[in-house]
Amino acid sequence: MGPVQGPVSWQAMAKKLKIGLIGTGGIAQGCHIPGYKSIPDDCEIVWACDVNPETAKKVADEHGIPNVTHDYHDILKDKDVDAVSVTTPNKYHKQPTIDALNAGKHVLCEKPLAMNADEAKAMCRAAKDSGKILQVALQNRFSGTGRFMREYIDNGHMGDIYYARAQALRRRGVPAWGVFIDKEQQGGGPLIDIGVHILDYTLFLMGYPKPVSASGKTWDTLGKDKSLFNFWGDYDRDKFTVEDMAVGFIRFDNGAVVVLESSFMANIEREVFRTQLFGTKAGAEVRVWGDDPIKIYTEVDRQLLDVTPVNIPEVKSSHTAEVQAFVKAIQNNEPSPVPGENGLVLNAVFDALYKSSQTGKDEPIDMTF
Repeated sequence: MGPVQGPVSWQAMAKKLKIGLIGTGGIAQGCHIPGYKSIPDDCEIVWACDVNPETAKKVADEHGIPNVTHDYHDILKDKDVDAVSVTTPNKYHKQPTIDALNAGKHVLCEKPLAMNADEAKAMCRAAKDSGKILQVALQNRFSGTGRFMREYIDNGHMGDIYYARAQALRRRGVPAWGVFIDKEQQGGGPLIDIGVHILDYTLFLMGYPKPVSASGKTWDTLGKDKSLFNFWGDYDRDKFTVEDMAVGFIRFDNGAVVVLESSFMANIEREVFRTQLFGTKAGAEVRVWGDDPIKIYTEVDRQLLDVTPVNIPEVKSSHTAEVQAFVKAIQNNEPSPVPGENGLVLNAVFDALYKSSQTGKDEPIDMTF
């Protein structure tokens, strides 16, 4: 495998797409805008929308975006706009996405797809009815490790993956900005914020099996403790309404099982963001980034081997890669690189885990829409 090349134009004769931004906060500025600007021959951002007009204008001036509004419907009325990025808080993913799809626009929606499975189902229905692309912004599968492992697994080297342990654990990592501690606007804590990334990454490598039930437990003890240190600055402990840690046991229709662990605060040695895959031919421990992020454990001729790949594809920014994949799919009339149905799976699992924490029972998962 060679390195992934820089910006390219996939179709010399393809239409140059016009893009609108619904939300111009940190994720738009740090991830979506650089992604679109990395392929200027293929797309251009023509609208910036934010409920804070000053933020929208500042971003538009900085990036040469010609149109600014505080009402996203202005973007949807523009017949020249081909696609939008929805980068609002979780509570405001659903309606702009559905409205955009109904207006004939393709949508790249930030993760998680929705606050819950019911919202996600409505968004998936809108995508199906409109025939437009709905892509969930889950960038880790576009990383070098994601590309390497997906090909390694597709080539049969892991055999059947029957169990995985997915971990997104922070020792003291509560976001002290935005609405990350507000359940009403966020939908949940680490489970829905960072657990979504490692679970998607794990299920992507497993071929996205269908979940059938889940049991779990959440805690909010450390997050509300005013005496505890937080690496990312102080926050109002009285307004902390999400969990600080969640664990889950997820069953799939093919017999596979995934154990998921996620925390903003936990008394552990260091931050952990990895998945461990157990296959019939090999196992693997995979981190998305860092030195030697992949370790493969296998056996050849009765010899046990620990393998460290040395030619993992180079991807400078998985965020940029996901945006490029979105544009490419639109231009080439291809399926969504991260379909809304994947986002629905994640939301449905989280719903079951949150409910299970309350009932103490294994909860069924229904994703029909």
